[in-house]
Amino acid sequence: MKKIFDFHRTTMPADRKADYYLCYHDSSVFIDFNSSASNEISLIRISFDGFGCCDIEKQSKKLNLKDSQEFLKQIKQDNLNQEVIAELVKKLIFLNKDFIWTDALEKYGLIKK
Repeated sequence: MKKIFDFHRTTMPADRKADYYLCYHDSSVFIDFNSSASNEISLIRISFDGFGCCDIEKQSKKLNLKDSQEFLKQIKQDNLNQEVIAELVKKLIFLNKDFIWTDALEKYGLIKK
């Protein structure tokens, strides 16, 4: 059975700069993304209630161009396709899992135990 995340776009204060913001889990997890000059998407920050904020911008690995284009297509839609956006977010998390707290990722269902 696939987990439904209910990702949705959100905003952040001006001092938390990023190109795109998503949240989910009743606004307990906030994920910030940037787009490079070549439109490749990177995860730059993720914060979890009960854990804090992981700022990984300097070492973040990017989605490939095809996946980045799909991310940009999804983020511009009024209603996010939950399966597609979840797959892309989880790909970014997998690429960057060494920089993010494993116990937080497990608690919030972003990686399997």
